[in-house]
Order: sequence, then C-alpha cells, then structure tokens
Amino acid sequence: MFDKLEDILIRFKELEDEMLDPYVTNDTNRYRKLRKELADLTDIAEKYKEYKNTKARMEDSLTMLDEESDEELREMAKEELNECKANIVKIEEELKILLLPKDPNDDKNVIVEIRGGAGGDEAALFAAELYRMYVQYADRNRWKIDMMNLNENGIGGFKEVIFMINGKGAYSKLKYESGVHRVQRVPVTESGGRIHTSTATVAIMPEAEEVDVELDMGDCKFDVFRASGNGGQCVNTTDSAVRLTHIPTGIVISCQDEKSQLKNKDKALKILRSKLYELELEKAQSAEAEARKSQIGTGDRSEKIRTYNFPQGRVTDHRIKLTIHQLEAVMNGDLQEIIDSLTAADQAAKLTNMQEE
Repeated sequence: MFDKLEDILIRFKELEDEMLDPYVTNDTNRYRKLRKELADLTDIAEKYKEYKNTKARMEDSLTMLDEESDEELREMAKEELNECKANIVKIEEELKILLLPKDPNDDKNVIVEIRGGAGGDEAALFAAELYRMYVQYADRNRWKIDMMNLNENGIGGFKEVIFMINGKGAYSKLKYESGVHRVQRVPVTESGGRIHTSTATVAIMPEAEEVDVELDMGDCKFDVFRASGNGGQCVNTTDSAVRLTHIPTGIVISCQDEKSQLKNKDKALKILRSKLYELELEKAQSAEAEARKSQIGTGDRSEKIRTYNFPQGRVTDHRIKLTIHQLEAVMNGDLQEIIDSLTAADQAAKLTNMQEE
C-alpha cells in the first residue's frame, strides 16, 4: 500500500510542477486534462502527507522519551505519542478507502426514472412523493433539476416521471437508490382506515455522453404526436411530443415536457443513451461477480431496497438493516444519513474483498 502511496505522491508533485509550466498553461486541452488528474489525486496525496507528518511527530516523541530525563517533558512526549498512534490508525483506514478503485461515473449527472408500481393510484401518489423527496435532496446539494417526461394520473400522482439531476457527484450520492421502494400507510383513497402496502420503482442512471455510447441513428425511429396534460397554450395544440423507439433493444421513450419538438427529441436521446449505458454497466457487473458482491444493491430495479412505514414514522433500508425514525425528515429530502450509511457499507464490503484477494 505504501509503495503505491509513494508513487501517487511523486505523481502529485510532478503534476503541480507541470501546471506551472507556461507551455502547459497555454495548451487548454492539456491543462484541463492535468487539472482533472491533479484534482483526482489531491485528497489521497494530502491524506498521505498528513500520515507522514504524524509518523514524524511519533518518531520525535519516541526520541524524546529515550533521551529526555525531565519528567514533565517525558509526560508531554507520552501524550503526544499516544495521540499520534491513535491518529495513525485512523489515517490508515482513511487511506485504504481513498485507495479503493473509484467508480468512473461518480462525478456524472444522473437521470432518475420513477414509476408507480403495485397499488394503483396510491402507488402513483407515492411515486410523486419520492420525486419531491429527491428534488428537495437535490436542492440541499444545490443541484439543478431538469424535467424530461411526466405522466400524471389526474389526482396528483405520477404514473411515471423522468428527470435529470445536474450536479457534481450526483451519481456517487444517488447510485444506491435504484430498486423497489415500498410504502405502508392508510391511503387517502381508503375509507376504512386499513393500512395498505404499495410500491414504486426507482432507476438511477449516470448521464451518458456521446463518447460513452455508440448510437446508430439508423436504429432509432421517431414518431411525433400532440402532447397531453398540463402545458399551457401551445403544448397541446402542436405535434411537439416525441416518441423514440430503439429498434435493437425495443426501448421506447416518450418526451412531451417541452413545447419544442427538437428539445423533446434531444431529451429522448439523452434518456436512451443513459439506458443503453446502464445496460452495458449491468453486463460488466454480471461479468465481475466479486465486484458485484461488494456493491450495495446498485442497479437492480427488482430488489426491494427500502420501506417507508407511515404509522410508525420509520424508514428501513433492508440492504444494510438500517432503521431510522425520522420519516417526515426523509420525505422532505433529508437522505444524507441513509446515503452515508450505504456508502460506508459498500466501502467496508470492498475493503473486505480486497483483503481476501
């Protein structure tokens, strides 16, 4: 591990020197590439510097204990030594996590697809609440929301909603949200006061650039139609809605949120690229069985991942057996405790796998 850390520190110093070279600063593409590499190495380089400084302080304390006769100074050296030992253990664990292979999609924007599942109108209402939950979480992180497609059920529920979250690190935070979300409560449509169980599915897909997916436009069939639902004066009177069919996979995407047919076409292509990219990621995960075991339920839409129990005011994530009694806060976008716990569990599993190999 420490040989690798030394190599990283050497490369980090080389990058710092290169960034000051006038030839590099005048080459925009090279400068951008080096700046990204430097940013990727900064956290681990700084943490390793902290480790080396702490080790040096520990050595100084040991030397003082060997050579110093003054009891007060020896006591100070003992305190410093104990503090350094505790910090060394903590920093080593942090370095192990920083050395874990980074998901190349972590910094990407995400496309979120939420669909009402079992439960009819109640499932659609829950899907709408999940949408608002993620929007409020995005607001907390100062991320931008871009609606891509919405299919409402007439009573405020969403049969399907697709939207993009634009923000650095959005995928790294939200990638564990894919799967079946279950709600247990008395629906507003229930007159007898009985608790019902309904579901909604969430899919989190990293935004795919054109370089990520080779898309043959000859495989794409576009149909246009008149948009339905809310949309003002223009949206329902022109053929602005777009239906995109990807012939090889059978994927069908409809977009009608924009008044412009061109904009709806562009959004449909973005969704298609991300869906095709997600399919490629799933294939790669299946091919790497051990890597898949180390993941906390990313990408599997059929897995029941979480239950929102309204009568008891609790949220339970079944993958890591985490239960918190702050349902109202979670539904208002306070997801950080759950996301941090999922991230920590995933890192722990990956560390265990790495040690076994």
